[in-house]
Amino acid sequence: MSALLSTKPFFNLLFNNNNISLRPIRKPLPSLLVSSSNPLSTTLSSSSLLSVAPVEAVLFDIDGTLCDSDPLHYYAFRDMLQEVGFNGGESITEEFFIQNISGKHNSELSRLLLPEWEFETAMKFMEDKEAYFRRLASKQLEPVDGLHKMLKWVDDLGLKRAAVTNAPKENAELLLSMLGLTDFFSMVVLGNDCDRAKPFPDPYLKALEGLQASPSHTFVFEDSVSGIKAGVAAGMPVVGIASRNPANLLLEAGAVFVIKDFNDPILWTALEETAKLT
Repeated sequence: MSALLSTKPFFNLLFNNNNISLRPIRKPLPSLLVSSSNPLSTTLSSSSLLSVAPVEAVLFDIDGTLCDSDPLHYYAFRDMLQEVGFNGGESITEEFFIQNISGKHNSELSRLLLPEWEFETAMKFMEDKEAYFRRLASKQLEPVDGLHKMLKWVDDLGLKRAAVTNAPKENAELLLSMLGLTDFFSMVVLGNDCDRAKPFPDPYLKALEGLQASPSHTFVFEDSVSGIKAGVAAGMPVVGIASRNPANLLLEAGAVFVIKDFNDPILWTALEETAKLT
């Protein structure tokens, strides 16, 4: 089994006074991100963001980018799919979640996971899954490490900012509220409000239009293949965040470089160089 697709669980289940809580397990990233001998190391050049200087805007995905929510999505999908007999009643694996579910819009997932169901019934299943996710997230949600340092950089430079997500409105509002970011973003763009959700560029193009920002002076943070493809298709460099998804998949999707989290030295080298020209 590849080290990039570890079978270790996303989280520990903790039982206290008959209540179940989830403790996400933070995994170290593969050496791809730090190995100077790796053939992909040139992709990780800290100068990759200089092309957008002077920067005028930064766009952020929400799930898996601002907060470590993928374990909770995995847990919700695993339980609910097993309940309806998906895969013969066998639990989906972490690998299946990463390769087939993470970052995708619910309308796409309903056709992918439940192709024999009526579309309306499949979407009701997705709505129930999101409600389950929100119950989990309301009890435990962690920001990606270094998030507030990153947001302070954006704020100190007076940059325009938007959150761009495939998540339902209720999820986006809950996560931003729990992170204390309800008032941070000038706008929140939902895949549901666009003709096409990620991996199409429509949500990012709508954010650029709303902010009156140029793609030539804007960059994106994303943690999923779907999101990276959307940002690249919208004409912007995308920094991949390998909080859960394998770094090689993010690079293959078009990320200019991949970071572990917002404390990653690779990121700050790039930001410091870019800020000098902003």
